[in-house]
Amino acid sequence: MTQLNPHLPPPFDTSSAEFTLIAQGAESLLYRTTFLHPNTSAALKVRPEKKWRHQTLDKRLTRQRILAEARVLVKLSGEGIASGGGGKKVKDPKLGVQGVGALRGRVPAVWGLDWEKGWLVMEWIEGRTVKQAIYDRDAGDEMGLRALLGEVGRVVALLHGAGVVHGDLTSSNLMLRPLKPETGQEGEEKGVAKPGRLSGEVVLIDFGLATQSVSDEDRAVDLYVLERAFGSTHPKEEALFAEVLAAYGETLGKSGKVVLRRLEDVRMRGRKKSMLG
Repeated sequence: MTQLNPHLPPPFDTSSAEFTLIAQGAESLLYRTTFLHPNTSAALKVRPEKKWRHQTLDKRLTRQRILAEARVLVKLSGEGIASGGGGKKVKDPKLGVQGVGALRGRVPAVWGLDWEKGWLVMEWIEGRTVKQAIYDRDAGDEMGLRALLGEVGRVVALLHGAGVVHGDLTSSNLMLRPLKPETGQEGEEKGVAKPGRLSGEVVLIDFGLATQSVSDEDRAVDLYVLERAFGSTHPKEEALFAEVLAAYGETLGKSGKVVLRRLEDVRMRGRKKSMLG
């Protein structure tokens, strides 16, 4: 069969579907395409072969990373029977939150993978990144921004409560998916996300660096990464990041307060490292 896309792994190299490169990282490429049905948008994540790495090691790392990402997503979405730790429900001994299905609808669903060929297909999340939504927000809409940041804190808390740390939390790895219109008794539409507004569902994406952990230290570092990224990307809104932490602590209760105290320690280490270079 003729290769239509020689730069892609099988079976996509012979597909007539359109492939749009969305992002290119050191380890992977992300394409927007269709999967199984021409009207079903999908995200294709490809981990190309690294010629500079030993072939056996490269295959082993590719397999481990694709499976790790897929297991985390399947666990959080509650799809299928696979979950972290061979199908076990991971439970935080301090919080008691079951991991399986904790973020159903708030992470992409896994539709297919091949660790030998190095690809993973996921649900395509419509909408804008939280980063872009903040940039595009209506001037003076501080209330909307506070509500959005509070929702970010709650979603991250659910992630941590499920026994997963993201590893690369930024406003670019958080999507704001438009809410589906709901018709009230009088026929008016409710829950409609409008351009330039901060309404919608916060969805977590890009779990390439995610790990399964209930360590307070790991959770605090996850928050610290988000805090630093937010301050760098949104310096004018940096003071409002407290909304994220407040919602996080409120959602996790006692467990969240422990993590927030640990965050203070992580900040101090970060400052010392910056001072010493």
